[in-house]
Amino acid sequence: MSLPLAPLGSRSGLRGMVCAADQLAASAGVRMLARGGSAADAAVAAGAAMAVVGPHLSGLGGDMLAMVSGPGAAPEALLGVGRAGTGSDAGRLRADGFSVMPLRRDIRSVPMPGAVDGWLALHERHGRLPLADVLAPAIELADEGFPASIMLALASNLVHARPGAGELCPDGPLAVGQPVRLPGIARTLRAIGRDGRAGFYQGEFGHGLQALGGGHFHTDDFTTSAATWCAPVHLRAWGHELWTVPPPSQGYLTLAGAFVAEAAGLGTDPDDPAWAHLLVESWRATGHDRPAVLHDGAAGDVLLDRARLEAAAGRIEARRAAPPDVAPGTGTRAPAAPRLGDGDTTHLCAMDADGLGVSLTQSNALDFGSHLIEASTGVFLHNRGIGFSLEPGHPAEVAPGRRPPHTLSPMVVTTTAGTLTHLVGAMGGDAQPQILSQLLARMLGSGQDPAAALAAPRLTLDAPRAGPFRLWWGDDLTVVMEADAPRRWHDGLTGAGHRVRVIRPFDPVAVGCAQVVVAEPVRDGRRLIGASDPRSPEGDAVAR
Repeated sequence: MSLPLAPLGSRSGLRGMVCAADQLAASAGVRMLARGGSAADAAVAAGAAMAVVGPHLSGLGGDMLAMVSGPGAAPEALLGVGRAGTGSDAGRLRADGFSVMPLRRDIRSVPMPGAVDGWLALHERHGRLPLADVLAPAIELADEGFPASIMLALASNLVHARPGAGELCPDGPLAVGQPVRLPGIARTLRAIGRDGRAGFYQGEFGHGLQALGGGHFHTDDFTTSAATWCAPVHLRAWGHELWTVPPPSQGYLTLAGAFVAEAAGLGTDPDDPAWAHLLVESWRATGHDRPAVLHDGAAGDVLLDRARLEAAAGRIEARRAAPPDVAPGTGTRAPAAPRLGDGDTTHLCAMDADGLGVSLTQSNALDFGSHLIEASTGVFLHNRGIGFSLEPGHPAEVAPGRRPPHTLSPMVVTTTAGTLTHLVGAMGGDAQPQILSQLLARMLGSGQDPAAALAAPRLTLDAPRAGPFRLWWGDDLTVVMEADAPRRWHDGLTGAGHRVRVIRPFDPVAVGCAQVVVAEPVRDGRRLIGASDPRSPEGDAVAR
């Protein structure tokens, strides 16, 4: 067996594993496993800790989606996706001059946060420990403090002067390593641990959000849980079953891209320029109509229909890029919104000694979300509503009670017999399915160690003139390639007609950060292998 040449090697364990984008969060999850908790307890503990130490990525005011898989049961999907407030009105937004949802500092792009409901649903169904104990590590971090990470310090420059940001940034932008204490978040987590969802949605935070909304949210918006357990979508590729969350998530694109790439003849040599070209073309072929087909109520099985995937595979030529797409159904290029940044999200994985695995992604949408803050608690509000459409009659047009099209795409992999083998997920906005499909191609198709697959050079697609979460609406689609990629990639892609933009290696903003746990059978049991993306400076895989 060859050793992986990766900046951060894999970690191994027999009794449990937690991977997260911050080692403090991973350690919080492992504390639950050490106390006899399940992978669900570990995932909730790590998710709550990430909300404390990484509020620029995810927080109590965001959403979460998860895949859960355990022995003897089919994988299940959990959508903690908040719905648009009762005051949502697409016509009024259009009358105010908007052609796309307002990006920031506008409550109309803030759906009800779903992350807390998601954590509670996961804990209720699969947890073992008391909720207050599960939230205790996050409360400790918020109360006693933690050092600001380099990414949090950089992101704090965006919000330090915003009303309500004083608890996070009492003296202006944070310095790297500066101690951060968040007593309002600690108080809110204690209320959740004591009173469940009422401690959040009907408590101090809920009252503050309703007041901040100025009529956008009505009392009824706070009474119904945003968490929904549902059947995942799944597809076979590389000899495994791939499972992910259904719409309104774009997760179907991970499965579709993997299926189409394999059908198009993707080889097992990632250094081959044809490997890069076929992956890129599979993403384009499966994702070009996403803005038209992804909405609350879309059917995942229809989006993964075999005839639809075969038609996508038929778009691919082995040596030439397909021509640019027009916006579906219009015959013209869709209007582009200013591109002000990429999505900010975090993913974590947890597996316990009994074989339960949780792959969980949570997010503010963009960095610090809407840049609106519920001032009494210090909770930053997400802006996931920017995924809605303002096109009259569009199936994703914003309306009261609707869930927005979602980028979060956590997934699990099983054998064809149903045994869990991989927990995988990433941050990366629009590009999450692209990040995941190339990781799967490396691990399942080429047999790479998870750490080596994570550290390998990465490709994504970008449309610089498109707005956030509207990747496919741009007419200037570009292949973004890390500078440590094989030179043959660049020559092969440009020779096939792709625009290529080279970026520095290990750039988390452009090509995302991922986390992986692999369950590998060994004699007399199973070995857990965890790896954290080296693009996440604070990340780690912690074994039990």
